[in-house]
Amino acid sequence: MNANWYEHYTRWNECESLDPELRQQLTAMHADEKQLADCFSAPISFGTGGMRGVMEPGINRINLYTIRKVSAGLALYLLETYPELTVKKVAIAYDSRKHSQLFAIETAKVLGQYGITTCIFNQLTPTPLLSFAVRHYCACAGVVITASHNPPEYNGYKIYGADGGQITLATAERLMEHIAAAGNELDITPPSEQELYKNGLLHYIDDSLLQAYLEKVQQLRVHPDLSPAIREQVKIVFTPLHGTTHDSITRGLELFGYTQVRVVEEQAVPDPNFSTVASPNPEEPEAFRLAIAYAKQEDADIIMGTDPDGDRLGVLVKNLAGDYVVLTGNQLGALLLHYLLDTKHKKGGLPSNGIVLKTIVTSEMGRAITTDFGVSTEDTLTGFKYIGEKIEAYEKSGAYVFQFGYEESYGYLIGDFVRDKDAVQTALLLADMCAYAKSHQKSLYDAMNDLFSRYGHYAEELVSFTCKGADGMQKISATMASLRNQPPSYIATHPIIAIEDYVSGLRTDCQTRTSTPLTLPATDTIKYFFSDHSWFCVRPSGTEPKIKIYIGVKGTNQCDAQERLAALKQSVLKELGFHTD
Repeated sequence: MNANWYEHYTRWNECESLDPELRQQLTAMHADEKQLADCFSAPISFGTGGMRGVMEPGINRINLYTIRKVSAGLALYLLETYPELTVKKVAIAYDSRKHSQLFAIETAKVLGQYGITTCIFNQLTPTPLLSFAVRHYCACAGVVITASHNPPEYNGYKIYGADGGQITLATAERLMEHIAAAGNELDITPPSEQELYKNGLLHYIDDSLLQAYLEKVQQLRVHPDLSPAIREQVKIVFTPLHGTTHDSITRGLELFGYTQVRVVEEQAVPDPNFSTVASPNPEEPEAFRLAIAYAKQEDADIIMGTDPDGDRLGVLVKNLAGDYVVLTGNQLGALLLHYLLDTKHKKGGLPSNGIVLKTIVTSEMGRAITTDFGVSTEDTLTGFKYIGEKIEAYEKSGAYVFQFGYEESYGYLIGDFVRDKDAVQTALLLADMCAYAKSHQKSLYDAMNDLFSRYGHYAEELVSFTCKGADGMQKISATMASLRNQPPSYIATHPIIAIEDYVSGLRTDCQTRTSTPLTLPATDTIKYFFSDHSWFCVRPSGTEPKIKIYIGVKGTNQCDAQERLAALKQSVLKELGFHTD
């Protein structure tokens, strides 16, 4: 046995006050040396997305004690960073997962032990409302207990900065230092929830916060003048996929004047096991199986569904044959983007220095749309935290006025009173967009085809491969190293014209062999470009043992685009040595 992990295991095993549930789990795995080594090998990783993992005993897992330790580290960080503030506040939210409420309360208790005031939601809450709460209460930070759409056995701890955005890499590094300095996680014994409440160090966030948020979303409407008769014609099926958005979205739709809303009853109740779906991920069509059945009964115009923590939105629309088809994240982003820019342009409300922010793996259709309206587009690295950073920077400098931000993985932001992707405000504006199309005798399916006709037939796909264990991580590393050290010149018969390597920070023109610097931070990502507007991008996942391959093309029509996409996908996977089933 490795002495290092065994030392941590022994420390836990001999702790007389160990939580009973964790004690039972630890006893059950006592003969499994491999699992014990994994659970106790090293502290659970912490980055800009916080920490996420399986709920089990050990320092490399999510549990009561690792939650306490990271909370102590956060407290030490806040005390060092904001010495001038007499009252330091942190907003806390949690999702529908097992132990999420318990972990949220433990977070508040540990922060309170250090004299930090916490404002904790009195019910499970979507992540974007946590971002809003940080800004609304002028808090120093925010914490949300969530593992997004990971399997039920996972949970996580995500930290937001004072701007309401996800923390930066520099902040994450400082937090890691303070977490390490927090000491033995088993020795952190915070005061009771009742004691903190009595001493004014713990406050509960009630319904008034949601009301304030919905008032802000109301101000985003570009067509508030749509007639009640039109809005009443829009038929919506909505599923929160057992998560946090039922109240916020149904109340928002009612406030916006949409009365024909059918909620998928089997998925309306929060369920930590996500019992009706294989995965509570709105990127997966299978998650909408029940919703489609409801939509057929209701003859619905749109189906919308959110992931458990309410920051991603998936949408299905009815095609000409009457079938419900998935809008990709890129397609929904293009629809929203055009709807917002076109309406503002017609009403004279589009600023001359407007900017749209998207990630480097998001469709180039967005750039074609913004160019049409004279609006700037800027790419960021993958992850909405980078979009949030740009919003904050441009708000301070005044160089640009934020119009819209999105990523291909179903994350969108319209109003910057939230600084992370927001499925709630997106769902409400989506209903308005559907009503606007209906007022012109069109569906959103028609509207998407109109965009294809006007801007080009773009198509994209993400292919992910899970590479578990040490061998898997070695395969990911070897793939990225090969792409850098022996970059392909051709994929099939198509020459690569440019390569962007985000580790070296250089864009290389493959014809002239000249390089120009990239302006984005260093990250393990490589993107390749072809002369026909096609591209592919490869990067390891930041949260899972996966390698992700993004592919994009532009065709002469949708059939041509899909054929190009399938051919390029096959060629790229063959080049990289990966195969789909």
